[in-house]
Amino acid sequence: MRRKVKKRNIPTPDSLYNSQKLAKFINQIMWDGKKETARGIVYGAFDIIKEKTSNPNPLEVFDLAMKNAGPLMEVRSRRIGGANYQVPREVRPERRHMLAARWIIDAARGKKGQPMHIKLAEELILASKNEGIAIKKREDTHKMADSNKAFAHFAW
Repeated sequence: MRRKVKKRNIPTPDSLYNSQKLAKFINQIMWDGKKETARGIVYGAFDIIKEKTSNPNPLEVFDLAMKNAGPLMEVRSRRIGGANYQVPREVRPERRHMLAARWIIDAARGKKGQPMHIKLAEELILASKNEGIAIKKREDTHKMADSNKAFAHFAW
């Protein structure tokens, strides 16, 4: 029997760009409840994106980066008859956005020697061009799903 659908908390759109996706992204960057610090990092990254790209609207670069970094397929472990199979599944849009944000943030945090807003701006620009660590992570996920498509009939 299926579980009841969870009531999800929807954050209010951010004040500068009026985007709900950006508000979620800021919440994912936030550590220890320091939302103003997270906002400063994201808005600082957006200022750098404005300078480095010829696009006056950094939200377009952000949306393109999130779209490019989000996986379409992933594998989920499924136990059948004493064996575990990696079954490829399609990714829901909310999870796709969450994974893309997580991979971009992790890639930015993994770099060394620069302030976070500079690293985040670089990673967003790279992801919008289909390059970078987050895109490599998406490609690895797709390869894993593709190599296990023989077990797709186990999908539930």
